[in-house]
Amino acid sequence: MSMISDHIERVRERVERAAERAGTAPGTVRIIAVSKTKPVSMIQEALAAGLTDLGENRVQEAEEKYACIGDRPRWHLIGHLQTNKARHAARIFHMIQSVDSLSLGEELDRRLKTLGKIMSVLVQVNTSGEASKSGVEPDGAFELVERLSVLSSLSVQGLMTIPAPTPDLNKARPAFRRLRELRDRMVQTGIGGVEMRYLSMGMTHDFETAIEEGANMIRVGTAIFGERTP
Repeated sequence: MSMISDHIERVRERVERAAERAGTAPGTVRIIAVSKTKPVSMIQEALAAGLTDLGENRVQEAEEKYACIGDRPRWHLIGHLQTNKARHAARIFHMIQSVDSLSLGEELDRRLKTLGKIMSVLVQVNTSGEASKSGVEPDGAFELVERLSVLSSLSVQGLMTIPAPTPDLNKARPAFRRLRELRDRMVQTGIGGVEMRYLSMGMTHDFETAIEEGANMIRVGTAIFGERTP
């Protein structure tokens, strides 16, 4: 077993234990392997070990890897997307997890129409209140989701958040819980054309806590590939 395969097995075991604590089925938690800065050879090892989803922060880096790997894995953009990069992102990604404004959604919709493509997106919500974090404020999330829902080339599939970094995992819980409660309210209210299927929250250091709070999509880099190079 390769080092990466071993790491993936350990992550799956951690996911299973966290899901059991949360009372959910482990198979419902999707692992996004965050491959930013990692070489194609390592990514191919992860795919050979059974992972199906890759997360990248930068469009240009993802394009270079896509040219080598193709669209066999599902590509997720998890970093902030500038509007002027929407054309490139629309071409290669299967899901964009960081839609945080109507202007970005409209530009993506315009670019996707030219490709004849419908893309799954998540709305990024700033649940920590940090000024440095991307994401729509929780109070504005309902309106943004409603306005994105009428864009025919976007399929809103859920919400994403990044909590404030903290060594105390219990301090991350309120941010995760806030996103879950927001999703639940959206489901109860009902927004036409929107499926609240995914809560993307949790990374290497806190994904178990996120699963306990309702995450069914986690973004894991270091625990799979090792420490990130600058």
